[in-house]
Order: sequence, then structure tokens, then C-alpha cells
Amino acid sequence: MTTLPTAELHLHLEGTLEPETILRLAERNAVPLPYHDVDDLAARYDFADLQSFLDLYYANMATLRTAQDFADMTDAYLSRAAAAGVVHAEVFLDPQAHTAHGVPIEEVLDGVCAALGTAPARHGISTGLIVTMLRDHSAADAMRTLTDVLRTGAPIIGIGLDSAEVGNPPSKFVEVFARARAEGLHAVAHAGEEGPPSYVWEALDLLGVERIDHGVRSMEDERLVARLTEDQVPLTVCPLSNLRLKVVPDLASHPLPEMLRRGLMVTVNSDDPAYFGGYLDANLAAVASLHGVDGDGMRRLARNSINASFLDDVRKRELLARIDAAVAATNASA
Repeated sequence: MTTLPTAELHLHLEGTLEPETILRLAERNAVPLPYHDVDDLAARYDFADLQSFLDLYYANMATLRTAQDFADMTDAYLSRAAAAGVVHAEVFLDPQAHTAHGVPIEEVLDGVCAALGTAPARHGISTGLIVTMLRDHSAADAMRTLTDVLRTGAPIIGIGLDSAEVGNPPSKFVEVFARARAEGLHAVAHAGEEGPPSYVWEALDLLGVERIDHGVRSMEDERLVARLTEDQVPLTVCPLSNLRLKVVPDLASHPLPEMLRRGLMVTVNSDDPAYFGGYLDANLAAVASLHGVDGDGMRRLARNSINASFLDDVRKRELLARIDAAVAATNASA
């Protein structure tokens, strides 16, 4: 399969830490870990559900201590993303997970933003940074974190909501998202992954989000499907993540083909690729193997990713033209 130029809109930078990188950072920063070696760590990547993944995910984040660590992590993702056909990336970062380990928020943001700033020249990728709030923490903590991020003047484009979904509805963060929107930030939120369709409704109506991250359980609510279709609300779906976290029993059961058939604005993304078995190209290859997703479907997914991004219209037109040119070249050589 030829990978078309694509935007990645659902990517947790901390989820790109490969086992080798985690152990190297632990040694660099003298952080003790309970793993003997790479094989021991990799063997733990068998998850029963979202929470079992999050337990390991947050433990490994403790190896990130300095701005250089964050810059190295971000640059490594950008290099791999470019190889996967990514031309624009709007990436997530969890500041609370790092400040909880005593890392100053400036250290976190300085490192990530330094790497993102060089992405166009080094990797040919335009970028945007979205700070995500941990929904299993308090709304007061999220508000403090947002205030601290804004105080740094870091060039973020939006706010998001992630982490343990069940029992932590979007309604918990209404004031935080209202503040973010008043500051001119875009708004997105994880909803409808393990949580019910009602969380998608809350994210839309109470938080005012412009995109739903995951959203696969929206298919359980016909009225919600109708709204998402009519309003063309983007859904940033992550197939291999859904498989590894047992949101679906197997890829053949994934709702993405039906989502496309119903006219939803669905995009494909890699979520936490170091943990879930593949970057964007692997996710797209998995989707291309599904019944009902043909070449036109893949082109539509690529175009959806650009249209669902927070890019300006000029950059969107440029990237959409690149997709059309790549399709034309493929067809001419067929």
C-alpha cells in the first residue's frame, strides 16, 4: 500500500517512548525501573484494558526529566512520522504527568517546543501542540495546569482531555474548557473509547470541542451518529490501539468501515504507537485490509485528516493538492 500524505491528529508524545528509549533515559537520569532489560519491559505490553495500559504508561514517564529528554522524544517521533507519510501532526502532551514527578512545566514545554520548532526544516512536517488534561485528576488541578501553561507563553494550539475515561465524564471540566476557549484555544476530548456515547454528547455540548478523540462507541447511539454526520464532527480513530486495549475483539470487528459508509468524518491515527504495535503507516495498512475500505476510502481518510486539522486554509489546500497528486500518480502507474 502506498501511504498518502496524511495528518496525524491523535498522538500522545509520551506514547512514542520505545522500550529501548525508556531504559536509556532511566540510565541517563538514574531512575530505577523494575525491568531487567528490553525484553522484560516489552513482555509487559499485554493489556487487559485501558487502565492496565495507563499504569505502565505513567510509570515509564518518570524517566523523562530534562528539556533534552523531551526534545529527544519529540524529535524521534517526528522522524518516524515522516517515514510514515505524516505531513502535519497535532500532538498531545500531558504536563500533569510530569509536574507530578517534580519536573518543572517549563522544562517539559521547552523541550517539546524546541523539537516541534525544527520539524518543518528537519522533517518536512508542520505541527501543533495540544496540552491534555488528565481526567482522573481534579478539575482544580487541570485549571492550575492550564494557568501555568498559559503563563509560560508556549505556542500551544489547543486543550484536550485524556486518561482513564470511565467514571470521569467531560462535564467535570466545563470551567476549564470554557477558560481555554476564552483564551482562543481549540478544544478536543477523548470520549466514546471505553466510556459511553453520553460522554461524546457531553464533550460536544458542555465542553464545546471541535473534534472527538476515539469516538468509536458513538455507533451505539443512532441519534448521535446522525448529529456527528450532519455536523461533520471529526473523529480521530486509532484502530491498533482499539485492538490492543480490547475495545474491539479483532480488527474485522472494528466499526471504521461502517463509520465511513455512514458518512462520518473519521480519521486514522496511532495514539500511543510504541505500546500498541504501530505508527500511522501500520494503522493505515491495517485499515486497508478491512472489508469495505478500498482505494477511494483511503483517499477519503487522508483528505479527512487534513480537513479535520486546525491548519489554515492555505496550508490545507496545499496538502489536499499533494494527496490528489499522489493518487493521480498511483493511478497513472497502475
